[in-house]
Amino acid sequence: MKIFSFAYTPSQLLPYIDWSYFFHSWGIKPAQQSGAEAVGLRAEAVAMLADNHKEQVSALFRLCDACGVDDDIYLDGERLPLLRQQHCRPDAPNLCLSDFVSPRGDKVGLFATSVSADFAEKSDDPYISMMYQTLADRLAEAATSLLHSRVRTCKELWGYSPDEQFTPQELNAEPYIGIRPAVGYPSLPDQTVIFTIDKLLALGEIGIALTPNGAMHPHASVCGLMFAHPAAKYFSVGKISDEQLRDYALRCGVPVEEKRKFLAANI
Repeated sequence: MKIFSFAYTPSQLLPYIDWSYFFHSWGIKPAQQSGAEAVGLRAEAVAMLADNHKEQVSALFRLCDACGVDDDIYLDGERLPLLRQQHCRPDAPNLCLSDFVSPRGDKVGLFATSVSADFAEKSDDPYISMMYQTLADRLAEAATSLLHSRVRTCKELWGYSPDEQFTPQELNAEPYIGIRPAVGYPSLPDQTVIFTIDKLLALGEIGIALTPNGAMHPHASVCGLMFAHPAAKYFSVGKISDEQLRDYALRCGVPVEEKRKFLAANI
């Protein structure tokens, strides 16, 4: 399958920035986001983006042939073991991302976006440095939002929702069909999933390097999966039992204690 690469400028991404997360990084509560402090902070951030108009945010996308088999997804033949919710909820199923992929053949997207580490490290001044770091995070997420929009509507990429019409800011409320859980999301909590994605997507092509534990560098990078099923939704795997941990480690082909290390928050 073909891997598509894109480069976006700050001016292209500006309409897609979800400023609520930017304000959260600065400790500004939702009720304060229309106040003078928030307005001034946003204006300063927009000016900084304008000053760095030549910067580029990189993105990758690959559409894979996929099928869901129990709690696994096969992506172009590559097995991706996943975790299922185990907490009992009345009248609600215990979900796994594989539930949103047909066992008879389907499609799943892989994506990554990244902002150069140089962008986030432009200043030694603590305040300016934090501004650049928080803006880098927002640009990576904005690139993901723009990329996902193109994937849904463009036939060359996937185009499963060609008639979709939302403004960039409307996308923040996620009114569209499909989800894009990133590695580390509550529904995809095992960071080592990224090694399977890297095998299929070649993250190094946009400058993303992985540590032995699966952390990404540059820090302002996002990587994950895209699902098109109309019923697909975000969820939290939550706590799992030792039985599922052992089964998951077996499916991953690694020792149980190794998986226990990466899933400490879920045990």
